[in-house]
Amino acid sequence: MIRTPFCELMDVEHPIALGGMGSVYSPDLVAAVSNAGGLGAMGCHHLDVDGIRAGTAALRERTNKPFALNFLLFDVHEDCFAAALALRPKVIAFAWPRPEQDLKAYVGRAHNAGCKVTFMANGVPEAVKAAQAGADVIIAQGTEGGGHVGWIASMVLTPMVVDAVKPIPVLTAGGVADGRGLAAAIALGADGVLLGTRFLATVESPLHPNFKQAIVDSDGHDTALSEIPDLAAGKIWPGAMSRSRRNKFIERWAGREWLLRAQQALALADIQYARKRGDVHEAPLSMGQDAGLINDIPAAGEVVRRIAAEAEGILAKRMPQVLGN
Repeated sequence: MIRTPFCELMDVEHPIALGGMGSVYSPDLVAAVSNAGGLGAMGCHHLDVDGIRAGTAALRERTNKPFALNFLLFDVHEDCFAAALALRPKVIAFAWPRPEQDLKAYVGRAHNAGCKVTFMANGVPEAVKAAQAGADVIIAQGTEGGGHVGWIASMVLTPMVVDAVKPIPVLTAGGVADGRGLAAAIALGADGVLLGTRFLATVESPLHPNFKQAIVDSDGHDTALSEIPDLAAGKIWPGAMSRSRRNKFIERWAGREWLLRAQQALALADIQYARKRGDVHEAPLSMGQDAGLINDIPAAGEVVRRIAAEAEGILAKRMPQVLGN
């Protein structure tokens, strides 16, 4: 079994974490990851105070294992954050602050509530700032990932962040969908991985079956970075681009973002309708390039166990073979 400092710190069996994907939140998915020995995460940025309390209660009905409550700092609301701290989860996860925000204040409040803190960074300066603020774990997010990402690939970003924040544990995010990714992350100096796209194509994922199948059908070459999903949603993330499936909706608005801003409300209504009917051509689907590595729709717990076993096999068998006697 692979045990890293991340496992000890978070009291989990495997160094595998679920990304806090608020727009596709499901207590069944989060709990399944935690119950399998990983670290589940509930995205709180689409929830009000009652939603955070109800979601946490639903999780605690399904699991007694650690999980995280995830917040986007650029859009955090004080009443929601205070409510989350009062619930005392094992972990508070942060991502995407505005440059002027005081990270130490947020990290300090989480620690005072008895929570560990993870912080997602898409560059070395952000990682260093989070480390100086007291974060317990830094997540190095590469541009290969789905949804909101920066510009540096995880193969390069991971060792840069590891070197910059040592001895703080680092997780790799972006481009990881199987045990090879976990083994590679460990070889780069990381203590584990965080996954999003792989868990979207699982039984417990709340995505419409058509969207899950679109991930399975992907060859990994059919994503695009743009601001189009955010412009349509009416919320711009600071310093982020959004990686999503390149479909008719994205192609229609590419180069016409000015018109999308003017027609945002109509575009959003069209997206919501398309999602309900499972139209994979007319609604954005956040997914990473690692969709090309995803070929099935298993239970989320099986994904955790499979990745852990594959990585252990690679590290125990493949590496000694390469090194020779």
